[in-house]
Amino acid sequence: MDDQLAPSSEGNVADVEALGTQWARVRARLQQDVGEVEYRSWLRQMTLGPLDGDELTLYLPTRFLRDWVRSQYEDKLRTLWQAENRAIRRIDLRIGNDAPGLTGLSESLATAPIPAAPTPAVPAPRATVQPRSSTPHAANHGANPGANPGAPAFQRDAMRTDDRGDTRSDLAGQLDPRFTFDSFVVGKPNEFAYACARRVAEQPASPGFNPLFLYGGVGLGKTHLMHAIAWDLTTRTDGRAKTVAYMSAEKFMYRFIAAIRSQATIEFKEQLRSVDVLMIDDLQFLIGKDNTQEEFFHTFNALIDAGKQIVVSADKSPSDLDGLEDRLRTRLGCGMVADLHATTFELRISILESKAARFGADVPPKVLEFLAHKITSNVRELEGALNRLIAHANLFNRPITLESTQEVLHDILKAHDRRITIEEIQKRVSEHWNLRISDMSSARRARNVARPRQIAMYLAKQLTSRSLPEIGRKFGNRDHTTVMHAVSRITELMERDVSFAEDVELLRRMLES
Repeated sequence: MDDQLAPSSEGNVADVEALGTQWARVRARLQQDVGEVEYRSWLRQMTLGPLDGDELTLYLPTRFLRDWVRSQYEDKLRTLWQAENRAIRRIDLRIGNDAPGLTGLSESLATAPIPAAPTPAVPAPRATVQPRSSTPHAANHGANPGANPGAPAFQRDAMRTDDRGDTRSDLAGQLDPRFTFDSFVVGKPNEFAYACARRVAEQPASPGFNPLFLYGGVGLGKTHLMHAIAWDLTTRTDGRAKTVAYMSAEKFMYRFIAAIRSQATIEFKEQLRSVDVLMIDDLQFLIGKDNTQEEFFHTFNALIDAGKQIVVSADKSPSDLDGLEDRLRTRLGCGMVADLHATTFELRISILESKAARFGADVPPKVLEFLAHKITSNVRELEGALNRLIAHANLFNRPITLESTQEVLHDILKAHDRRITIEEIQKRVSEHWNLRISDMSSARRARNVARPRQIAMYLAKQLTSRSLPEIGRKFGNRDHTTVMHAVSRITELMERDVSFAEDVELLRRMLES
């Protein structure tokens, strides 16, 4: 290496600037080795401190981050630094927001932009619209001499608008680096929406997929897929990068109102209509906003006519969005409409396993199953619960157990603890086997009635806190020994017959969801 230096905090400016250059290369290699998502989650906020003898100091803003980086990345950091500077033998990770003690090393060097690496590093994510250029596709090919040709489209556009001194880049939405196609867990409920999003990212404005309309309940992955599309389109290195305008429907409305007040509606229209892809999240917030819907309608038509891609998300399908103008509803439904269904138990398990693996956390399968059973409505809340559990285990250096999970997440679990009644169980079982609910308490002993009745008793024992005599009374005043026999018989059949066990498990999940 040509930079084998060991400056102390009193070293000369040239030495510490060389140290800053080495730091930039270490960060680039670190980002390449651990991946973009992991780097931005844990390592991006690390800043360079002084080199004293053979010990280099690095700073992190919080104790939790410091402890996490120390336990997971200290050896890697030491190895990378020694490859850059053989004088460095130890890494000291400390808490702090800046780099005290570095004489002559400016903040810009201490946190310098990562230089080009074999795998291009993704910059701070911002999908930005741009004004029209007289040069066709200038944004995609680095026509601006002041911009970095290797940067993604949204970064080059931000440079261009900043150089002009205007503030229109704030129309952009902030893209989350965690929300990529690689980090999206695919299962039966979302596989169609995922495939459609992939198709749009690979071939924008292709027939049948423009516009793409994604809909589903809260926390099912709509925003994740939209961010993934934007990331994919704007960070291409094959010369096909696109300019993307990504914003919520609420932000679209506020910007439109601001443009009217400042008499800048023409600029607002030109900005939106100059992009390659327009993405609007949570379209339902435009309901009742007639003037904003009117503007979106005309923007929609202009972009479609120009062969540009539009991606929209909402909580309902276009046909169910009451309050949306008919002409807009029909246009939104003329492309590809893809829904994201409620998650299944298997998908929730996969999501939890994927997230635990990304954190490098040792979470027992029983804990993952417990969380997947208890938190069924919202993936965000499910992931948040796992985050909290892992953070608690790291902060207090304790293993994750079922007992600690119930203790740490008691408030979340209490909110999801729904009381299941015996009447509800009887109703669900009767519907499943096409019986009358009165059969649950009748004296009929035909197999097609007796077996479902036994299953209902089994589920009542598993899912309620009622005693055996209480359960028996709900089933036609039967004796508690009859309930015991039913529970024993269903347990035995489930162990012997996989298909039967799946049927009972399906009923259980339906009751718990």
